[in-house]
Amino acid sequence: MLKMTQATAELWTPDGTAVDAALARTTHMSVAAHQDDVEIMAMEGVLAGFGSAEKWFTAAIVTNGAGSARSGIYSNYSDAEMQQVRRVEQKKAAYVGEYSCVAFLDHPSSAVKDGKNAGPTADIAALLAAAQPEVLYTHNLADKHDTHIGVTMHTIRAIRSLPKEQRPKKLYGCEVWRDLDWLVDADKVAFRVDERENVAMALVGVFDSQITGGKRYDLATMGRRRAHATYHESHAVDAVQGVIFGMDLTPLIEDDAKDPGAYVQEYIARFAEDVRARVAKMS
Repeated sequence: MLKMTQATAELWTPDGTAVDAALARTTHMSVAAHQDDVEIMAMEGVLAGFGSAEKWFTAAIVTNGAGSARSGIYSNYSDAEMQQVRRVEQKKAAYVGEYSCVAFLDHPSSAVKDGKNAGPTADIAALLAAAQPEVLYTHNLADKHDTHIGVTMHTIRAIRSLPKEQRPKKLYGCEVWRDLDWLVDADKVAFRVDERENVAMALVGVFDSQITGGKRYDLATMGRRRAHATYHESHAVDAVQGVIFGMDLTPLIEDDAKDPGAYVQEYIARFAEDVRARVAKMS
């Protein structure tokens, strides 16, 4: 059994499989900041594992869920009580989505936002070494939530600490707190996620503490996917009904010398040049 750095960390399998075996069978994995981020951004991986005997999806949640907004029946819940509620909600999602394993690393957000704190990096590295997924989803480097960026940076450092043969073949940065529809089309990784829309709706809908707390992540998430599918291509009829956009971060784990900040600036520069050239062409 893997030992995480936080005493309150937990590794849980929905089908009762031993944790080591559940990690070993993992093919797709997401490292996310908060409970419900996985279901918003990594649906391609969830769908890959759903109902499959060959592919399995594992979710790693880095923070403990403290400090979330709350109202209604949750308005008087303490931080400790909310952490427990959010952990139970994540387990419900994992059961519905047929995940292989869920890892609750249980770090406070302050630790995740501290680049010098080795705990989150060590935990992510240990999980990746045990699971060795082919595809890994995390937050994109243009996200506007500091904790999300912290998770991505810890994830990149964790992967870089591993031998090349143990690293994922693909690393994608996905959208939660900033859409990626601004990327030029050549830079977009478009994940088709319109299969089993009923399951997708259930997965984002199970996080009642967030939705009742005043954030309609369920409606917003499904609406964004549908909007991406329509607005992705201006001169063709809709080929799909749901799309999530991603940013390919794989070069950052193939070349350890690449600077993540400079890398994401390249995406922004290409977008800026596309806008400039388009306006100039019509002037």
